[in-house]
Amino acid sequence: MVSSVPKIVVVGGGAGGLELVTQLGDKLGKSGRAEVTLIERGRTHFWKPHLHELAAGTVDLDVHELDYLAQSHWHGFKYRFGEMIGLDRTARQVLVGPVYDESGEKIVPARRFDYDVLVLAVGSRINDFGTPGVADHAIALESTQEADRFHRRLINAFLRAHAQHEPLRPEQLNVAIVGAGATGVELAAELHNATRELVSFSLDNIDPDKHIRLHLIEASPRILPALPVRVSDAALRMLHELDVEVHVNARVAEVLPRAVRLADGTVIAAEMVVWAAGVKAPPFLAELGLQTNALNQVLVDECLRSVSDPAIFAIGDCAAAKWHAASQRFVPPRAQAAHQQASYLQRAIRRQLAGKVLRPWRYRDFGSLVSLGDYTTVGNLMGNFVGGNIWLEGLFARWMYMSLYKMHEIALHGFWRTALSTLGRMIAAQTEPRVKLH
Repeated sequence: MVSSVPKIVVVGGGAGGLELVTQLGDKLGKSGRAEVTLIERGRTHFWKPHLHELAAGTVDLDVHELDYLAQSHWHGFKYRFGEMIGLDRTARQVLVGPVYDESGEKIVPARRFDYDVLVLAVGSRINDFGTPGVADHAIALESTQEADRFHRRLINAFLRAHAQHEPLRPEQLNVAIVGAGATGVELAAELHNATRELVSFSLDNIDPDKHIRLHLIEASPRILPALPVRVSDAALRMLHELDVEVHVNARVAEVLPRAVRLADGTVIAAEMVVWAAGVKAPPFLAELGLQTNALNQVLVDECLRSVSDPAIFAIGDCAAAKWHAASQRFVPPRAQAAHQQASYLQRAIRRQLAGKVLRPWRYRDFGSLVSLGDYTTVGNLMGNFVGGNIWLEGLFARWMYMSLYKMHEIALHGFWRTALSTLGRMIAAQTEPRVKLH
């Protein structure tokens, strides 16, 4: 018997997508008022703003990842493993490709999923701007697999340096980070802390002040170019205190096997290169027949609906959404934007299914916070949250930064489960090294 309830399909289980499908499952899926489905190419969820900590080894993936299958069971939605490869808008079907394991054996076949309401929440990928050598020689900090790969390379480099008999080469433990946005700046600070923690585990052949060099490379005139100048200046002062070598007005022309060559001919030697410059939406979005911009983002109206199809919504980094209807500014790719859009859209979809007119969405900028590891957090609170612009630095700013992740966890698990899991992590941390050693 064919189900008569509306079918809601969410593609992408990132911060916004998973929050949305969890809330829709709780409010509509459990009661049978709608069939809610999540299509996701991964098996577990990890909060993307923590990727720099995963790369540095200061966060354990096993502790912070969430299994999609378990979340779907607890919250009344269906999880379907696979990657969206196309869209049949006439038949209202999402096309999902087959999935194979490491040996090439098929896990699940190609499938089609019917929808009445479709939400695209597929996030973003790095933008290498066509720079030669990025794909071959740099690690893109955009997934847990890449972050874990960088961490393993980091550990191996330190073990190799400790065991060798010959003197360390000048660039042997250098790391070059391309892109001084929030991810690049936070990674640089986190690596300063993590590398010194690693050396403290009896790696006596390594002098961190002599052998470890962190390079942060930015094409703009200042780091954190999208944030207020005061935030940028404070972060720069702290990075200088950490002996991070900051290069501004430095456009990368090519990534070499163990170096970065700048447009002016300067070569920065580095054993490892991380690419954290620029983002764009997945290319397949531009092939769906929907209006997109140069970054492959789906153009949406004031209710987050595709301007090409009112049955399709888009949220998060893959959506080109204006701050409000009269604004010409587009919402930046931030976790707080995805959180706000998910919260709005779960109400909007319920209104649409009830035949009610949707209220416009408006972005509320709560400011910007940049974590510099254990050292400090800097940023500002803005606009609707405080009625002005308040400068934050130090411990209170650090608490505010941590609260962003807690808001995400509460949206997924509720208050009490989040509180208990946080307490459990705090207790477990007392018996484990502060940096993952493998």
